[in-house]
Amino acid sequence: MVVKKRISFFISFLLIFSLITGFLIKPAKSKSQVVKYRIGISQIAEHPALDLAREGFIDGLKSKGLVKDENIDIEIQNAQGDIATAQMIAQGFAAEKKDLIFAIATPSAQTAYNTTKKIPIMVTAITDAVSAGIMKSKEDIANNIAGTSDAVPIAKQLKLLKELLPEAKKLGIIYNTSELNSEIQVENIKRLVSQYDLELISMGVNNSSELSQTLDHMVNIVDVLYIPTDNLIASSMPLIYSKFSSKNKPIFGTEEAHVKSGALATEGINYYQLGFEAALMGAEVLNGRDIKTMSVQEIKDAEIVINKEVAEKLNILIPQHILDKSKVIEGVQ
Repeated sequence: MVVKKRISFFISFLLIFSLITGFLIKPAKSKSQVVKYRIGISQIAEHPALDLAREGFIDGLKSKGLVKDENIDIEIQNAQGDIATAQMIAQGFAAEKKDLIFAIATPSAQTAYNTTKKIPIMVTAITDAVSAGIMKSKEDIANNIAGTSDAVPIAKQLKLLKELLPEAKKLGIIYNTSELNSEIQVENIKRLVSQYDLELISMGVNNSSELSQTLDHMVNIVDVLYIPTDNLIASSMPLIYSKFSSKNKPIFGTEEAHVKSGALATEGINYYQLGFEAALMGAEVLNGRDIKTMSVQEIKDAEIVINKEVAEKLNILIPQHILDKSKVIEGVQ
């Protein structure tokens, strides 16, 4: 009887011990239990600059150990230039309760912000967050928006333009009237052109079907065409280059993708870097930082990019002191 009691006591002890340790010791997570963050990328249109921003964002996440299909799930949606589609994309991401939305370009940022005030939104390629209505001021950190701005250094660009094209007098700019960021750039250029002995001739278009005829008129009345960070215009660079190249007239860009597509030069920002920096901020949010402690930042560093083939075709001599500090593109893509 004593032996049986001892055995019964021992079994009871083991049962109680296993219950206690079951509560205290958590099993190690298997690979299938690794937490996945769900990120929605909304891109307003497909063209090299915005594609670079997207690539930079994904690489930025990788640099922080967030690897696609391992610990993050990334859904990429492209509105193909249509605002209604961008709105549907934002609504879909909100309904799915994504952990983070990455909105590329002003229309995507606006539709995302108008759809959700709860999901953190990282933005990039947005010229002026205040004018876009997604921030009350540049210092505003009281909402669910943060990221990087593609505000361009217009004064530096006009200075470089006059160094390369000292005889230029009439500066043309074509822009999409439905893109707020483009209208902001036009207004900023208007305030500066007289300082560089330039006359600005601006023409707005509502859609791509109007662009060809507008270019035919513009190419005959200006000395050089300035390309803003405009999604419609950037998507049409092959057509623009064809029209101006046939008349041996130069194009001046605002970012590297323009120069690769036939612009003579720029002193602009790097869209890959814009996306990369936004990703570093996004990673902090996923790791627990409150997005309300962040804002939309401007990247100050600008890079001079020269297209050597275009310069030679136009018989433009690039001063050596400019070449020495420039990135040189060898051809038109």
